[in-house]
Amino acid sequence: MAKKKTNLKSRTKTRRLKPQSRAGRAVGKRTASPAALQYIPWSSVPLEELNPLLQRQMVWGQEIMLARVLLKKGCIVPEHSHHNEQLTYILEGALKFWIDGREIVVRAGETLCIPSNMPHKAEALADTVDLDVFCPPRSDWINKTDQYLREKK
Repeated sequence: MAKKKTNLKSRTKTRRLKPQSRAGRAVGKRTASPAALQYIPWSSVPLEELNPLLQRQMVWGQEIMLARVLLKKGCIVPEHSHHNEQLTYILEGALKFWIDGREIVVRAGETLCIPSNMPHKAEALADTVDLDVFCPPRSDWINKTDQYLREKK
């Protein structure tokens, strides 16, 4: 007896996904257009001085942001939280974090993953270069409304 061939497509329903609204995550005009390929050497990104101990460079796409943060020894990043998930990777130096009721020192070559809305504070234990990845991009950084970083610490 011959087996009856069935067409997989006829047995599965095709589900169309609605595009997600970005209204709550909009960070500027970039979200209104399709994503574009970007090649960006760090040397072409302006170095923003937030206070005498803190500088940064940042690039972002529609759904992700990468920031190169330069902290002088003793720089304090005051306690704050944000809806963005954050990955911190230390390239040079060390940062001491106060987070989730603990103190965690993150050194060169180490990473810290900070969930959304988790309050945290940091101090540079040495001159430090860190890469911070945020998803979605930090609108307060893009719009320069991050006053907590712009005061002398």
